[in-house]
Amino acid sequence: MPSYKIPRRLPAVRLTVTATAAAWAMVLGGSAPGALAVESGAPADTAADRAHRDFLDHGPGIGVMTAAHRGQWREAPENSIAAIREAFADGAEIVEADIRLTKDGVPVLMHDATVDRTTDGTGRVADLTYAQLRTLRLREGLGGRQTALTADRVPTLAEAMTAARTHGLVNLDQGWQHREAVWRVLEATGTVRNGLFKSRAPVSEVKAFRTRHPGALYMHLVDDANATSVAEFGNDRPPAFEVVFDDVGDTVAGAAFLRGLRATSRVWINSMRDGLAARYTDEASLIAPARGWATLIGGYGASIIQTDNVEALETYLVTGVAGAVPPGAVRIQGEEHVLGGEGVAYHDVDAGNRGDGPGRSGEHVDVCDHDGAVAVCWMRGSEWLTYAVDVPRSGSYALKARVSSPYSPAGTYRLAFDGGAPSAAVRVANTTGHHAFALQAGGVTRTLGRGRHTLRLSLDADAFQNWNLDYLQLEPVTAPGE
Repeated sequence: MPSYKIPRRLPAVRLTVTATAAAWAMVLGGSAPGALAVESGAPADTAADRAHRDFLDHGPGIGVMTAAHRGQWREAPENSIAAIREAFADGAEIVEADIRLTKDGVPVLMHDATVDRTTDGTGRVADLTYAQLRTLRLREGLGGRQTALTADRVPTLAEAMTAARTHGLVNLDQGWQHREAVWRVLEATGTVRNGLFKSRAPVSEVKAFRTRHPGALYMHLVDDANATSVAEFGNDRPPAFEVVFDDVGDTVAGAAFLRGLRATSRVWINSMRDGLAARYTDEASLIAPARGWATLIGGYGASIIQTDNVEALETYLVTGVAGAVPPGAVRIQGEEHVLGGEGVAYHDVDAGNRGDGPGRSGEHVDVCDHDGAVAVCWMRGSEWLTYAVDVPRSGSYALKARVSSPYSPAGTYRLAFDGGAPSAAVRVANTTGHHAFALQAGGVTRTLGRGRHTLRLSLDADAFQNWNLDYLQLEPVTAPGE
């Protein structure tokens, strides 16, 4: 399939005629006494320059741009300088950051109205001075009161824009109400070209702002409630529209509406959660791209996708593959236990499926749908599940589990192969959210022969258990063929 990611453009250079390169003129077939050469001292073309240029390009054949939701929070605290840097390093052209003002009017990065979830402090951002805010430490990933603290601090918008200046664009989410204060920061840091304003404000308000600030990048958010606002822009449409739809029948999800947007602008679609793009999510994409990214691009015309899975989306845009099983590995979906019922195939401590996912009819294993990730949920002590595992070749395999939990400790499990003794307890680490799945090493290695094996996963009865299991994965300790 074709790549949706246009290769990075070569740096632009200014060319001048030099008399010392006459030989090159002859090679090029020219008759002029000089030839073309690179002028020393020409300004470098940065990644941010390319992102700015690409963002303004809505023509046919454009590549899909990646926007990192709250930065790369899988590797650093959300809305931190480290998360911004990691997102750009992983291939994103745009980082989404949330803007709030402190009590003394300093624009800082913080999603929530309070600092409770993401720091070791409490209180509303608007009630804290910047000096007070600066004493707080950010928590890992998406935060949560049981998530580990880091050395990172709440950054100012000025620090964030300086970090992004040569690397890409910053979507200034929640910043519209503070737009003049934000604009002053962009001017002071020399990052007017990097900052992307966004709102669903009345078009007259948007036009007034863009008139006062002709260099400002702007994106308009549309859903069915304000779909008619697009026409109000007339011939002066913004370079991008963020389209939000929770149902495929929504007006803004219609083919004609989207074609109209694509004719003049980029189309930004969010794939983080079910209600942002009618269940075409990151997690669904990792199961099958047609359930997410592929349809958003091919069916809905997305040319910018905001994601919580930057590296996976980047891989898909280049290769067309998402969530691939590593070579030689075996993946066992958590909900695909063997048949046989309670006490034979599994043990569950409560009746029925307590989750909202597609559990098997008549069985009591709890299955949830977490924004497209189908996982065993409501995990409790003493429960167990049995799986059939088809090993492709004899060898040594290490076990990993893709799990999620906002708790510390989240729980423990043990593994037993072919009726043998259970392994030592494997600790499930906090992933900073029920919907924040991560592949964690289990520390369990087994030598397995080619063919079918039985695997039982059991939860310790005397341990706190509150985590979700997406899948187990057996990976060869040595690469196939070694």
